[in-house]
Amino acid sequence: MKKLSFLKPIFNFILIGLLITTLSRIFLFFLFKERVEQTPDFWYIFPIGLRMDLILLCYLSFLPAVLITFLPNNWIKFTNKFLVIYSFLFLFLILFVELASPDFVKQYDTRPNKIFLDYLIYPKEVVGMLLKSYLTSIIVTFLILGVVIYFAFKKGKKYFHTTSTQYKFKLMVFPLAAFLLFFGARSSLTSKRPINASNAVFSTDQLTNTLGLNSFYTVAFAAYSIKNEGNTKMYGKMDEAEAIARVKKYMIAGPNDFTDAAIPFLHVQQPDSVMKKPYNLVIFLQESLGAEYVGILGGKPLTPEFDKLSKEGLLFTNLYCTGTRSVRGIEAVVTGFLPSPSESVVKLGNSQQGFFTLADALKHKGYDTSFIYGGMANFDNMASFFNGNGFTDIVDQTDFESDGNKYAFKGTWGYSDEDLVTKANNYFKSKGDKPFFSLMFSTSNHEPFEYPAGRIKPYDAKPATVNNAMKYADFSIGKFFEMAKKEPYFKNTIFIVIADHNTRTYGKNLVPINKFHIPAFIMGPGVPKGAVYDRLASQIDIPPTLLSYLGIPFETPMVGRNLSRLDPKVQGRSIMQFNDINAFRVENQVVIMQPNLKPLQFEIKNDTTLIPVKLNEELAKDALAHVITAGNLYKENKYKLRDTKK
Repeated sequence: MKKLSFLKPIFNFILIGLLITTLSRIFLFFLFKERVEQTPDFWYIFPIGLRMDLILLCYLSFLPAVLITFLPNNWIKFTNKFLVIYSFLFLFLILFVELASPDFVKQYDTRPNKIFLDYLIYPKEVVGMLLKSYLTSIIVTFLILGVVIYFAFKKGKKYFHTTSTQYKFKLMVFPLAAFLLFFGARSSLTSKRPINASNAVFSTDQLTNTLGLNSFYTVAFAAYSIKNEGNTKMYGKMDEAEAIARVKKYMIAGPNDFTDAAIPFLHVQQPDSVMKKPYNLVIFLQESLGAEYVGILGGKPLTPEFDKLSKEGLLFTNLYCTGTRSVRGIEAVVTGFLPSPSESVVKLGNSQQGFFTLADALKHKGYDTSFIYGGMANFDNMASFFNGNGFTDIVDQTDFESDGNKYAFKGTWGYSDEDLVTKANNYFKSKGDKPFFSLMFSTSNHEPFEYPAGRIKPYDAKPATVNNAMKYADFSIGKFFEMAKKEPYFKNTIFIVIADHNTRTYGKNLVPINKFHIPAFIMGPGVPKGAVYDRLASQIDIPPTLLSYLGIPFETPMVGRNLSRLDPKVQGRSIMQFNDINAFRVENQVVIMQPNLKPLQFEIKNDTTLIPVKLNEELAKDALAHVITAGNLYKENKYKLRDTKK
């Protein structure tokens, strides 16, 4: 065995790595024990976890094994220095993401993924949020990492230095070592494909499945997957013509309504009634306002203003968002684009110009178009996307700071909702008689839940809570309409208040459908007062519905439905993207597609209970068609108006 001591750095690296990931998995198990134990055979997370950990560590060990074997003994100082740096670098990163995992899982119901990487891009906002909401976790993390760095300097040589060994002997041992590392990295000799995250799926609880992975793997895979933007083959393949035909089945437009074969979904949408002067349109997008917080939808009594105002227009009681991030909500509400496993088009490279938005359509009709936001518009690439796709004026935090006015409160994410509505009202007044479209986006209902004191009667004793932030967001909605109703523009404007997504999307099902339930109401001339739309609907149905109230025809490529003209006999439909899982729902049936796995179908009971049923192959093909179509439209630049062709 002494002769094999030259491989000691490899053994130690794998053992220490396994110690970190296993202890972390045990900690996460006990942290979420009540939830995890509801899954039959939940203990599978440990053997699956060991397998996935070995895959990662064997991959990472291959380069050190090559250097140890093939570099001559007179290079041993260089080899040892490299081994210490390499080993501690990756062990440090593995430990860091595992330490970050508990709070991330609490928030997102899954291990760190692309969201984790996205937040690294915006250190100012994210660091501010972390310091205010997760200070204890940060202190503990840095103490542990500090100990690790100290240990690296003190014990690095002991654990990660190799020894001089006869060169011929190393060459003889290498094939066996390489085979073992190769076998460990693939974890199989019979499978045609390497083991991946799909092999950790053994239950219908997404959280439990991800505990069988490790966080370095999920983050690294998210980074690797960025190159596959727009790739929809993970769910299956389908001919483009068939996919288009299946999507068109769910549209209101008939075969004679489509206007350009090169842009497959381009069609003319007629208004409910033609107006000589078109109405303005204002979308007030609410950060994280899930239905569970809205009193009139059976949620907590936190939204008296929303509840009251919704009775002055059309309330949607069975509306579902398309995703779990703000950019996904923006994608749905502003562009009407289908959700897919790829990133939202707000952040993708090929959609930064010439991509259809409501602003683009309305700008072509002579509207002034704007985005008004209390934070920094460069967050999540919003400014770039809006600027290239029809938004003429972008008003953000820098404009608040430079206009000389006194505002109520500036928090981690920017100026408060109260300041946002004041700024927006003044902006709309300045437009006079010219028609305008504006997207307002709130910030206050976002961790660390900051808002000015004295505005609301707190729901919770502790000020900085999601419930209190919801009440303040609702207060600001009320203040906006109180001001707007006093202005001339009010009587000529269609308003919608709608959520982008819920606060936390979690649950024991593969897709926690109840957490996708969001509120919305439309108010304005021609909108029926006191009306309720209680049929199943998707966030992508909202933009075509809004256009129907503006009083002029529009040509659009949107596949969503104008709900004001939807035949009562047509079944309701919603589409939800949850990380890399897609749910396609028609009434109480939902097809759930996971990467590289056969689709599953469930019957929905009260949004929280999913009962497995036999897969309807046609419904599964329809589900796949919508995802395939999203990818094709993006990749082929076919989601646009005719005069935006390049």
